[in-house]
Amino acid sequence: MAAEYRVGDILEVSCPFTPTRVTALTDDRVFVEWPWWTADPDTTGDPWNGEVALAADPGAPGRHGELFRIRPTPADLTPESECRIGIPPTVVRVLEVQHYDPPRQTGRLPRPRREITCLPVERTPDSPETATFDPDDGIPRKLELRFRPYAFLEPGDQLADAEARTWRFESAWDWHPLDGRPGDTPTWPLMLLTRHGSGDDDAAAVDVVEATSIGSHEDELAQWATLAGVEDTAPPEDSAPPAHPAANLAAPEDLDELDDVDTTPEPTEPEDIYVPDDLTAPQDLDPSDYMD
Repeated sequence: MAAEYRVGDILEVSCPFTPTRVTALTDDRVFVEWPWWTADPDTTGDPWNGEVALAADPGAPGRHGELFRIRPTPADLTPESECRIGIPPTVVRVLEVQHYDPPRQTGRLPRPRREITCLPVERTPDSPETATFDPDDGIPRKLELRFRPYAFLEPGDQLADAEARTWRFESAWDWHPLDGRPGDTPTWPLMLLTRHGSGDDDAAAVDVVEATSIGSHEDELAQWATLAGVEDTAPPEDSAPPAHPAANLAAPEDLDELDDVDTTPEPTEPEDIYVPDDLTAPQDLDPSDYMD
């Protein structure tokens, strides 16, 4: 079963250096015969020629680059030179995970069903800004999960916090209060109410109670920020999905037109949730209560 990845995951990515051949060079690109993938005979676009262009200087400011590196260095290569391409161990944080159904056409096989956009934690002059890859494309990458904030939760989990408030978890930065009261994040410890619509997962309930018995939401994100190489625990701007093309449309010339618009939010009803009749604040729970 394919591993699942989330926004915020800290991964170590690597790939063995593999022999190949240079086919052409430009001032900023090295074209190589790609050791992996095959041409897609059913593509509706241009056929793939079996080559991939890698950045000659992936660390150039203001440019997107690759995690792949070329050995020897591009300065020592000429067309027809033998070389090796691979990924030295690189720690990255996941900015976005996109899924495609049907799989996206690229002119190559396999067609991507999902793609990960990531950013190296240590951005040095030799590091790319961002990289996007298909983790299921047959390239022998090794992806090791270093840290995941709230790894003991799954998207969609419903929980109660230490103040007997109820929440739905989507990600470390995306909590939804289910009781209609204002608030951004829960107060630890937490108690799992439902997972996948069921309140019967006793093992998961024990894991949540134990994982949140000490510490806080702020501590969890502070640990992530340290490993992610950022100074703020807020979701970084570069983790947001690309803006919709409509965002580039010009604003109305006369903004006074908007003065009559009613921006008062519609009242919302609390979402239906499963709450046990004997709901107790999580700090009073004993994990052994869930065990036979």
